[in-house]
Amino acid sequence: MSPTKNTALEPNLNSAAEPALTKTSTDKTSPWPVFWVASIATFLVSLDTTMLFAAFDPLRHAFPTATAADLSWVLNAYTVVYATMLIPAGGLADTHGRKRVFLIGVALFLAASAACGLANSVAWLVSARVLQAVGASLLTPASLSIVLAAFGQNQRAVVVSLWGAVGGLAAAVGPSAGSFVIDHFGWPWAFYINLPIGGFALWRGASLLNESVKSGERRRVDGVGMALLILAVGAITFSIVELNAPGWSQKELGVMGATGIAAALMFIAWARRAPAPLVDLALFRHRTYRYVNLATLSFGIAFSMMFLTFFFYMMTVWHFTLPQAGLAVTPGPLLVMPTAIITGRLASRLGHRRFLVGGSLLYACSSLWFFLVPGIEPNYLLHWLPGLMMSGIAVGLVLPSLSAAAVNRLPVAHYAVGSAVNQATRQIGSVLGVAITVALLGHDTLQRADFNALYLLHGALALLTGLLCLPVNTKPQHTQP
Repeated sequence: MSPTKNTALEPNLNSAAEPALTKTSTDKTSPWPVFWVASIATFLVSLDTTMLFAAFDPLRHAFPTATAADLSWVLNAYTVVYATMLIPAGGLADTHGRKRVFLIGVALFLAASAACGLANSVAWLVSARVLQAVGASLLTPASLSIVLAAFGQNQRAVVVSLWGAVGGLAAAVGPSAGSFVIDHFGWPWAFYINLPIGGFALWRGASLLNESVKSGERRRVDGVGMALLILAVGAITFSIVELNAPGWSQKELGVMGATGIAAALMFIAWARRAPAPLVDLALFRHRTYRYVNLATLSFGIAFSMMFLTFFFYMMTVWHFTLPQAGLAVTPGPLLVMPTAIITGRLASRLGHRRFLVGGSLLYACSSLWFFLVPGIEPNYLLHWLPGLMMSGIAVGLVLPSLSAAAVNRLPVAHYAVGSAVNQATRQIGSVLGVAITVALLGHDTLQRADFNALYLLHGALALLTGLLCLPVNTKPQHTQP
């Protein structure tokens, strides 16, 4: 399949004559207000993805008849749908207008957030989370396209890194912010908090953003590809989450896992021959893009494992309260944003490889620290904080760099869909990370030794991420020998 065949998903960002989504720098108007409006909505999506890590234990008390596996779907149903909807949502934005799709996505996300807060059963909550994921998937690629159109080509490397840093910061501070909000106001406020912030983005977006006018043909959505990807990720996740559940036999879970793998293979086969596939496999002919996405998958697994494990350890081994655990996690995330900003500026001149590899090694070191040092007696300053600082700096080095490196070598026409595939890959990794953590730590009584296997797996995934980043080459052409 040629790189230009997937016209159903390709954005139109390569034409200087394209009607502007916003007032660009050529109009002598600062594009930064546009950036912040678009980023506020993206911040909420990332924040909501990880804030519920802190809500896991309160939800257990709110719904005492639900199992840990049942509650994991409050996290995973959202992430599975979000991951699979991201890519066609980029095509919808290019077809129907990026401002329009962005505002619809924000409005749907806010309505679903209200429904989540009002939920009186796990089934209702999971259903509302699915609707919330649809809204999130609509606004995310539209947000990036809006930002890209607002800035000149020479500013895009830094802006994409900063856009990724905003999402990385939100994902990082989500658990600590969630613990504070949930402890003081209750778990529904993990969702209600979206309403005033998202409402501001909706109001400012409606008045600030200008719509693009497209005369192109309507683009199709690959429903078969979406169904296969949802089945693949959902079935594999289910087989992991329910591994120790009494209601399922090993044979049944084995069949479920095999079904997921078969669906994944069918998805690849379908993408090879479909006229407008959900994922254009031609994207992966680009060496850097291919390896960055593999690294994004492994790091996405490790990233979600890290935060969920933090809360399990703090509250079950050290017996911290929820707000104490949230406060204890905070110093690491505070390092993400400044690290990401510095890294983005340096990577625009030096390339991303050294930061990706170095950050992955530092992340592995933090795993080794947590494996060897903290014991059953709380000693936060000496036994926990050093590992937390290492992980925070490592996330700031790796997470935004993966987003920026993914699209660095792609043709401009593949820029938005390439970014959407990369974000979807990270979300699939997050699903698997939550599933693995719940399978290993989701029982009622936890001992210190129960965390060892998870820390070793976390470190192995960090090392794998660094290994996969070795072939990455995003160094500017004019600086290469």
